[in-house]
Amino acid sequence: MNDDFMKEKPILPLLTSMAFPMVISMLVGSLYNIVDSFFVAQISEKAMTALSLVFPVQNFINAVSIGYGIGINALIAFSLGAGNKSKASLTATQGMLFSVIHGILAMAVCIPIMPAFLRLFTSDGTVIALGVRYSSIAFLFSPIIMAGLSFEKIFQSVGRMKIAMASMLCGCISNIILDPLLIFGIGFFPEMGITGAAIATGIGQVITLGIYLIMYVAHPIPVHFSRRYLAFNKSVDVRLYAIGIPAMLNLALPSLLISFLNAILAMYSQSYVVILGIYYKLQTFLYLPVNGIVQGMRPLIGYNFGAGEHGRVKKIYGITLCMSGIIMLLGTVACLTWARQLIGLFTDNPETILAGQTALRIISAGFIVSAVSVTSSGALEGLGKGTQSLIISLFRYLFIIIPAASLLCRIMGPVGVWNAFWITEFMTAVIAAIVYHRSVNMAGGVRDHACLRKKESC
Repeated sequence: MNDDFMKEKPILPLLTSMAFPMVISMLVGSLYNIVDSFFVAQISEKAMTALSLVFPVQNFINAVSIGYGIGINALIAFSLGAGNKSKASLTATQGMLFSVIHGILAMAVCIPIMPAFLRLFTSDGTVIALGVRYSSIAFLFSPIIMAGLSFEKIFQSVGRMKIAMASMLCGCISNIILDPLLIFGIGFFPEMGITGAAIATGIGQVITLGIYLIMYVAHPIPVHFSRRYLAFNKSVDVRLYAIGIPAMLNLALPSLLISFLNAILAMYSQSYVVILGIYYKLQTFLYLPVNGIVQGMRPLIGYNFGAGEHGRVKKIYGITLCMSGIIMLLGTVACLTWARQLIGLFTDNPETILAGQTALRIISAGFIVSAVSVTSSGALEGLGKGTQSLIISLFRYLFIIIPAASLLCRIMGPVGVWNAFWITEFMTAVIAAIVYHRSVNMAGGVRDHACLRKKESC
């Protein structure tokens, strides 16, 4: 397959063609998250609380997988842009090997720690039992999750977005169908409650991985796995972790933040923990589609940077920022208009609904401006600037919001936590813009200087 289209086609239609399949995938993924939470909430509010408390650890496992996958994606795209297909295949092989190892480690570590982890946030025996039951099954699929997400990043890096979309859609749709069947025991299926939700999630992940394996064999891609690439390669492996570890931390930081906020909110009422869990489920409808656009951008920006097309890099960033901003605008309007109805999907407790709609309306004030930090972080990861991307995320998820939430909750109560969100987004947007432009200008200058020294054309 000729991958020169990444630096030759007009940017807007190219970015749209790369991003649209991932946006569709992410929207369906968001729907799965909402549906999964909706059905679990029908079991009881305690089941929903358990799911909310398990979410940070579940998110951490996904963060490790996706973060390392971003390293795979960036290095493959950069290598292909530079015309080095052998290095791209080496990266794919090494990346998949370590991804499976990460999955085994995650399974072995996360399952035993869950009872103690849940007790940090609640003393309710029923909530703890439900959380342990769900996580013990869901986390067994960690190696499959990590292998599937690595396949996703590999296919994205070579422009095969439609295959990535099809795989994710099949997994998510299967999960959506299986959820009510296994949770409530419809037809010949046994009633399994929250255990059924975990099994449905695992089956969906198996289906996603199976489709990737079939498509890899049936429709070869420019990079391939080979035994000769299994030997440890210091330069590639170090580079994968140099990009992947900051990306992992970027994605894991929300888990740390959620755990911290859960601890604050639990001092007031378990209802606020439920509201925070509901918010993070709902916001996937916004941030996952935006992430779909960013996923379409990453291989393009990495490929063009590797090929020395700095003008196209700038345009790709600008168009991505505009597209992300439009999605966040729509989300802001939705939260301001239908906050009560959105919260009401997950609970019928009048007090929880009233407090939840207040939370959504306050938090949504920062949605639009958050497009700057999300786009900048994704672009820096695509350029292999993982550390700079991590700096943005540290401010967004740690350095600003945690002190702000701690201070404001003492002044305003739980409402102070919600206000900390939009304050953080505005401050982080300024930092993100500065970090991104300085990093890109510096990287471009270094590359241009290297090209002149080698008497090569950029």
